[in-house]
Amino acid sequence: MTILRIPRQYHVKRFASLFFGTLWMATAASADLPAFDSVSDGYERVISTASGKDSLYGLYLNSEDHQLLAELPADWKNQKYFVASTPAKGVIFAGLQGPDRYVFWRRYGDRLALISPQLDIRADGDEATERSVKRIFTDEVILEVPIVAMGPNGQPVIDLDEILINKPSALGGRSLNKRLTEITKAKAFPDNIEVAVEGPDSSGGYRGMHYSISLIPDDTGYKPREADHRVGYFLTSYRDLARYGTDENWTRYINRWDLQKADPSLSVSPPAKPIVFYIEHTTPVRYRRWVREGILSWNKAFEAVGIANAIEVYQQDAPTGAHMDKDPEDVRYNFIRWLNNDVSTAIGPSRVHPLTGQILDADVVLTDGWIRAFYSWYEDRPQEQATSLTPEALAWLEDYPQWDPRIILAEPEKRRDILAEREARRAAGDLDPSRSEADPLLAENVEQKAISTWLGDDCQHCMAAHNMAVDMAFAHMELDAMGALEEPEGDMLDGIPEWYIGPHLSNLVAHEVGHTIGLRHNFKASSLYTMDEINSEEIKGKKPMAASVMDYLPSNFNTNPDAIQGDYTMIDIGPYDMWAVEYGYTLDDPKDVLLRVGQREHAYQTDDDTYGPDPLARRYDFSRNPIDYANSQMDLIQEHRARLLEDGVKDGESWQKARKTYNATLSRQRRMIDMMGNWVGGTHVARVNKGDENTGAPLEVVDVERQREALAFMMENAFRDEAFGLSPELVNILTVEKWGRAGGVSGDPTLPIHDRVSGTQNTALTLILNPSTLEQIRDNELRTPADQDALTLPEVFDAMMLEIYSEVDVSNLDDGYTNRQPMVSSLRRNLQSGMTDRLIAMATGNANVSTATRQLAQANLRKLNERLKEINLAMDEDSIDAYSAAHLEDLKIRTDRAREAIYLSQ
Repeated sequence: MTILRIPRQYHVKRFASLFFGTLWMATAASADLPAFDSVSDGYERVISTASGKDSLYGLYLNSEDHQLLAELPADWKNQKYFVASTPAKGVIFAGLQGPDRYVFWRRYGDRLALISPQLDIRADGDEATERSVKRIFTDEVILEVPIVAMGPNGQPVIDLDEILINKPSALGGRSLNKRLTEITKAKAFPDNIEVAVEGPDSSGGYRGMHYSISLIPDDTGYKPREADHRVGYFLTSYRDLARYGTDENWTRYINRWDLQKADPSLSVSPPAKPIVFYIEHTTPVRYRRWVREGILSWNKAFEAVGIANAIEVYQQDAPTGAHMDKDPEDVRYNFIRWLNNDVSTAIGPSRVHPLTGQILDADVVLTDGWIRAFYSWYEDRPQEQATSLTPEALAWLEDYPQWDPRIILAEPEKRRDILAEREARRAAGDLDPSRSEADPLLAENVEQKAISTWLGDDCQHCMAAHNMAVDMAFAHMELDAMGALEEPEGDMLDGIPEWYIGPHLSNLVAHEVGHTIGLRHNFKASSLYTMDEINSEEIKGKKPMAASVMDYLPSNFNTNPDAIQGDYTMIDIGPYDMWAVEYGYTLDDPKDVLLRVGQREHAYQTDDDTYGPDPLARRYDFSRNPIDYANSQMDLIQEHRARLLEDGVKDGESWQKARKTYNATLSRQRRMIDMMGNWVGGTHVARVNKGDENTGAPLEVVDVERQREALAFMMENAFRDEAFGLSPELVNILTVEKWGRAGGVSGDPTLPIHDRVSGTQNTALTLILNPSTLEQIRDNELRTPADQDALTLPEVFDAMMLEIYSEVDVSNLDDGYTNRQPMVSSLRRNLQSGMTDRLIAMATGNANVSTATRQLAQANLRKLNERLKEINLAMDEDSIDAYSAAHLEDLKIRTDRAREAIYLSQ
């Protein structure tokens, strides 16, 4: 037995301060605090329950001075809280969930600190390791406030408006003018409090913030479910440093609701606690049934695991007052929110228990911009038309801005700004651009950047509505050509046939609700069926045309006159969705669900995989063989361009419609070229484990003929003049209206033809000749048995040289050329100059490429130089036009110098 002896020199009070310091300090400080009555004069208790039951925090509001006192709960020392902030007013995404915090209070004398526990590193089940982890990986103090008094229940009282108004950034809120900010709402309930503030920010515009503080027990009875890479859920994860004997120390839980049967004895039972969504009263009446349909489409998946009517939907309605007492920002309620902000965005974030992944609160925010895009002729961002580039290729392009689609496809007046921003970032030492800067899909997307400001750049960006907006402009052209706008069948919703817009809205809602139940995107889902199968009696109206609503799908406009017109969009959740919900929510062993991973409809690839080699893991591609879809789209593009000169613009309409129509077709053309870019050098990737039924190797080189078809498609539709459908008659109607600052279009009224075409040509060159694609081709050569056919680097170079320099041949010389009818067209001269620049850069080592690429570039540069010498010797002023002669002489001079430089460097 060990007896603790206190040395004489230690005073008793000193000893107490060492062992009972916090308790002693708190007691001493409490005696010095003013009485609650003296600090609460003019305040009234906030009672929000009909029964008057005590609330989580005791709230006392001074309505005149807009001040708020809060008394902590009796057991506050042992409680954790969830603090959630929501921008509620005055911002473009008012109502979108903001940051959340998992916190607890700790007392230091007469002050309280709000602390966020460190949860990323843990040590489960090993006390010694846990002590070490806690010593190294510490908690974070978010803020600290004085205790103003001890409340009626004997607990610390704080000035809550001091936190929400003076220190909002600590809770993810926005800084407002402290002198003019008011508390506009204060509600107190047994498990949560809801407070809203409003005031002007530094710009003078009024803003509103809503804060929810709710009790969150460490143990709710919920059982976490381990994640598996073969099925896509959002994750709650941490490193477990007490784990040994495995190849990793991560613990990953899927995010999901705690859905249980009300009666476990039944094979199909109602839920003990359903997931309840309220459709916000701002949702237009004309769209409500489609929103409701999209939400409830998920119930069949839950019923398949034995839970009937797992999701319930109620309509908030202002005229009748139904559910108007519920605040959408209140964490107790899940809302489908509708914003009229003319922005094409939809997002379905959720808030989860940080220890377990249990979903606690979820909202879907829908905006009207993607619908307006149908008739406002939405023009998308050209930077989004080169999404097949890998992160490695994007990083490489940081050093070669002249070949970067993010720059060469931008409007001429914006390129200087983009380059300046890039140089400023590089000068600051930021050589690793963020995802939003590197990813063409997110670059220059101010709406997504606004979302990132609130939720953080690591949040899962959902571009479903944005991509639908891009598609809607094209849909307008097609429905107009079909006569569906002039002679509609059925109701029209905002100028769009309901039979078209309704299912699209329902699909979008189902997509976002899928996120709120935990599901990530599945960008391989669109590869389930071929185009012929999609447009068949077997699929139309009977089965969804893809494996999942969690993909981004374009509208299905059939161009095959021998096939029926299939569904225009998803009509239901897909077989992957059913399977994924089964894995996440089955009440049996989820491992049994994974036994069916090898079925084609269960293929899964998500956002992270879109940067990889699998050409089917793409946003907005379509069908099992996307080249069939790409060819069908090019057929539509050519039809619409031809129609422009006939009746594409009707009497009385602005010629600006022609410009927007052509830009929409050019955008679609670039998207098809980009879509094919992943197929050249591609590798199919399967998320499977060894031994999974009906699966083979996880990697499979894309069929060589598919690769060749893709390469041919890119060259034919980017390098040939006829691919752009240009004529003097057409380009002379492609103009704009100018309204100054009154919401009009700016820019040159004449279309910069050469710039637009050259941007497309150079983008295609970059998609093929970037080091990442070229190395994938070379690696695939090694990964293919030598006795089997494979796409090789020499074949790619040969095909491109043949296509691009077809005019550089002595046999093409003829005395019929003139400066008005040149041997080499102006568009082709630009293409050949651009390709020559790249050959020279690669051959001379001025472009950072592999040795194999450099050597092939040198060989092809030599062949081109010899052809140029031959044609330059043979031509005279009677056999060629001045433009082509100057062009070919320029190419010869530059290739001569490059070959000389190579020789001298050896």
